[in-house]
Amino acid sequence: MNSVRGLLAASVISIHNSCFIYPACQKCFSRLILDSKRFNCLKCGCTGEAKDVSYRYRLSLKVADTNDLFDITVFGSCLDPFFGVTAENLQRYIQDLNQLSGETYTDASPGLLVQAVETCFIGKRFIFGV
Repeated sequence: MNSVRGLLAASVISIHNSCFIYPACQKCFSRLILDSKRFNCLKCGCTGEAKDVSYRYRLSLKVADTNDLFDITVFGSCLDPFFGVTAENLQRYIQDLNQLSGETYTDASPGLLVQAVETCFIGKRFIFGV
């Protein structure tokens, strides 16, 4: 892996998917496999109770600078200011909303959230650390 780091000033062209939050392993930050009572990390083998899962932001973007297009994924708490809450709290809000509306899928973000994220990011220019 290349260890050269730099900054990229680019505009967001699109958002790759609508899943902005994922259940994350607290040891290696990989996506956890969840069932109703337990979680399992396929990368490091960490296991535990589903009620103890922590969540993390993951925002996949297509961005453009003056010359090129790039696929960039932004992880973690650096997205807290844009969402206004931690990933943990946003996941709780989504679960509460799903319970109130009778929805059963927990991995999908509500349509209004997707629209809000698109409005916040698409067409805006940011400086990315790459």
